Amino acid sequence: MPEPDTIHIDLALQGGGAHGAFTWGVLDRLLEDERLRIDGISGTSAGAMNAVVLANGYHGGGRDGARRALREFWKAVSDSARFSPLQRTLIDRAAGRWTLDASPGYQLFELATSLVSPYQFNPFDINPLRDLVGAMVDFEKVRACTQLKLFISATSVRTGRSRTFRREEVSLDVVMASACLPQVFRAVEVDGEPYWDGGYTGNPALFPLVEETAAHDLLIVQINPMERKELPTTSAEIMNRLNEITFNASLIGEINTLLLLKDLVTRQNVELERYASMCLHHISAERQLSPLDVSSKLNVEWDFLEYLHGIGRDTASGWLDRNFHSLQKCSTLDAGALACAQGGFDIAPGLRRHLGQAAGEPKAG
Repeated sequence: MPEPDTIHIDLALQGGGAHGAFTWGVLDRLLEDERLRIDGISGTSAGAMNAVVLANGYHGGGRDGARRALREFWKAVSDSARFSPLQRTLIDRAAGRWTLDASPGYQLFELATSLVSPYQFNPFDINPLRDLVGAMVDFEKVRACTQLKLFISATSVRTGRSRTFRREEVSLDVVMASACLPQVFRAVEVDGEPYWDGGYTGNPALFPLVEETAAHDLLIVQINPMERKELPTTSAEIMNRLNEITFNASLIGEINTLLLLKDLVTRQNVELERYASMCLHHISAERQLSPLDVSSKLNVEWDFLEYLHGIGRDTASGWLDRNFHSLQKCSTLDAGALACAQGGFDIAPGLRRHLGQAAGEPKAG
């Protein structure tokens, strides 16, 4: 039986390359808080990797095992790239900049991925990250971790639809499919079907958490910035912004739909109490992460990963201080700000007058 004072939560983890170390920091802080119990995790790309690493450590090791596994994973990621050509220049290091823009290795990488497909420049489909994940994660343990429900999203290349893999289906192929950027890697086949990064269609998927877990609080951990004040002008910046908009659009679409269902259930007394009682929450660090350029998503130096981890921990601590009292009572997600209406995302018209509830009014029921 669970502890009576423990609050059960679900987590939805976005992807974002090396910026996933921010999510590691958030998870580290949440796992440290014994008032919380994680029931389910939905993850995409780097979020999927954080999810399976956490489950791998949690099985048999509990929350301390999960925290150790996450730290060991990100340290291994950094160690594996120690001699990578994707390194900051001495000038950037001296100036304290995390960018790789001036790195000859990064410039060559950008040129190669923009001119040639991975089927041409990587004919043997070499992916060091796949080898590292395979070495660090025991997927038998992940599938056996019944304390958690896992949902990993990937995008079908043939149909363009999202597929959500449950914990029992999760494998190394599933995780690599969820993180497969088509400009960099060949499509990853699962059960004979090719998949690309799940962020295109579910970044991350929210509905499985609502429908298949018992927790009443869903916390979204967002990496990709909603807004950028500066106009992207280089090809890399333009592509990065397009990816951010695309990856955030799927998340906003699901949030819109969840809020609409919550509204309809509350007003029409439809027998879908699960939607009416779900409280939505949101953690991000736009102020700290948005200044980081696209190249920093490939920077896995340990100092940088620890910097992001620290931002994640501090952000999660601040969120808990402000919002813990609202858990199981009301949503704290600012749907208007998250949807960023003036930036091109709009909120379903029927929800506008009900967003007060998402900002802090008590939930129905």
